[in-house]
Amino acid sequence: MTEKILLVDDEPTLLDTLAFNLRNVGYEVVTAADGVAALEQAQAESPDLIILDLMLPELDGLTVCRSLRQGSDTPIMVLTARTGELDKIVGLESGADDYMTKPFSLGELQARIRALLRRASPHRAGDEFRSGDPSTGSGQALVLNLISRRAFLADEELILSPKEFSLLAELMRHQGAVLSRDLLLTRVWGYDFFGDSRTVDVHVRWLREKIEANPSEPVRIITVRGIGYRFEG
Repeated sequence: MTEKILLVDDEPTLLDTLAFNLRNVGYEVVTAADGVAALEQAQAESPDLIILDLMLPELDGLTVCRSLRQGSDTPIMVLTARTGELDKIVGLESGADDYMTKPFSLGELQARIRALLRRASPHRAGDEFRSGDPSTGSGQALVLNLISRRAFLADEELILSPKEFSLLAELMRHQGAVLSRDLLLTRVWGYDFFGDSRTVDVHVRWLREKIEANPSEPVRIITVRGIGYRFEG
């Protein structure tokens, strides 16, 4: 199946050039030139990936990104002329999965697109995240249904709190990637949460007690010292 990309930018020349090049390498491309149209296209087209400029009319890119994240886990790549580290941090904490600054090479853009699509697809099937397969020796199967918000380990249902489910879904969504505690706080608890990173640690400990064979020696949720956590499956 051809993967669909929603491309959002208010520069007509750049929009047309990127759309042409992405179609030329096999992607289906839909476009939008402002923030309102971006949200409409995202809902109507259900893209596999969104490439989003930050400087947009009607609604700015950060607002669009936050709105998309409220009801979608579609990978988002922010594309912007802003080069400051703070801009990158704000973009990622708004829900973006990757960040590229203009000018950029088409080769690097295509490589990052492939990486984001690979990251999103191997462990997801429809409206589920799946990990582990006893038949291959990779541990008990762990399944999260994103619609019913139910979780199963080796076909037995897990009792997870809403925050435990959301945290596990966020980790599984980015399997293999290191997610910082601050990023997890933002994405799972929200922008108005006034707690600290220990909240993440406590919830990870609770999750390990439910999904790890030996919580003291975890093989699914790995601690990356000084940064955060990585889900290994």
